[in-house]
Amino acid sequence: MFKRENKMLIALPVPEHGDPNAAAAVQELLGGKFGEMSTLNNYMYQSFNFRRKDKLKPFYDLVASITAEEFGHVELVSNTINLLSKGNTFYTGNPDVTPLREGKDSRNTLHFIATAQTALAADSMGRPWNGDNVFSSGNLVLDLLHNFFLEVGARTHKMRVYELTEHETAREMIGYLLVRGGTHVLAYAKALEIATGVDVKKMVPIPDLSNRKFDHARKFEDQGLGNILYTWNDVGDYADIRQIWKGTNPESGDRLTVKEGAPKGAPIPNLEELPEEFAPGIDRDDYEKIAKRLMENL
Repeated sequence: MFKRENKMLIALPVPEHGDPNAAAAVQELLGGKFGEMSTLNNYMYQSFNFRRKDKLKPFYDLVASITAEEFGHVELVSNTINLLSKGNTFYTGNPDVTPLREGKDSRNTLHFIATAQTALAADSMGRPWNGDNVFSSGNLVLDLLHNFFLEVGARTHKMRVYELTEHETAREMIGYLLVRGGTHVLAYAKALEIATGVDVKKMVPIPDLSNRKFDHARKFEDQGLGNILYTWNDVGDYADIRQIWKGTNPESGDRLTVKEGAPKGAPIPNLEELPEEFAPGIDRDDYEKIAKRLMENL
């Protein structure tokens, strides 16, 4: 089972105005083939379906702990899309003035029509994410190899979306995930080396560009976040990842460390109401009635 905390992995800059086309591009990092919904569900089903956890526990612990982190990545990218949708429409109380006019010529009109300017379970073209993106073969080496490829593909797409938009909120999120995704690339490379004897680490980084080239990734590298794997558990259930995540980072030479539990996290942004989208559709009188009913029979 999973334990949830009402925090995000990092604080995101809250913009005065978003960018609907940047929000559309960032959707690829959420619901695309190499997006966070794919990494989450690949690792989640592999962890559910894992055979011989007793004999191969370090590998199970690795996949299971990264699964938990990927939930946080889905949350972070979704909130980025939500913030990129801030201030893109206006409210006058008169629907005839076309308050959602910005959506007509934006890349993804679904943001304006389907979700009241929030994240979609879809890619940058509005195609829904689906389970065909999940690979869970039952063969340990094949699954680890797939996961390495999946993380490298995700890294490539993050770099490209970073170069698509200058928006600070998008770049802050991407900078962080470049570092954490790079950690997962290395983790699966090390797991493959232990399982097969092949030094997959010699292939990284793919693409051949250091995270330090990106202004919004450099500070997270300086914090050492590229050298840490979290267990996402407080009682030692996944501590055997130490048998895989050990030694030094081949790029920086820094020592690799495992930390019990999860990162400290940051507050989740509060989304203001959008009356022009009828969201959440609760006015002042409704709030008062709801508050009264909530207080009854306490």
